[in-house]
Amino acid sequence: QVQLVESGGGLVQAGGSLRLSCAASGRTFRAYAMGWFRQAPGKEREFVAAINWSGGSTYYADSVKGRFAISRDNAKKTVYLQMNSLKPEDTAVYYCAAATQDRLSVSLNEYDYWGQGTQVTVSA
Repeated sequence: QVQLVESGGGLVQAGGSLRLSCAASGRTFRAYAMGWFRQAPGKEREFVAAINWSGGSTYYADSVKGRFAISRDNAKKTVYLQMNSLKPEDTAVYYCAAATQDRLSVSLNEYDYWGQGTQVTVSA
């Protein structure tokens, strides 16, 4: 079992930055691929970024490419999402997720464990 707890959300002006963290419990964290997803009010949950177990491979949604960066520290059992040049359309609840299969995926169904989410609000 893996439990995931996100933190770092908040209110920021457009153009600003936030860094989200996702702390994991469980001995096999380093074996999991990790992803970040987001869900805006009235919209479906969508893929944001993913990283493989070693941190050597990452993948991003086109909407955040060049602005967001995903990273992980396996010793701390934590995955991060650095968000720069934030836009009002980035406003959403952000979720981290863990996949027991170590492959990058944009599909929600490929992830086995989910955090409770953290709110990010970007004002114009």
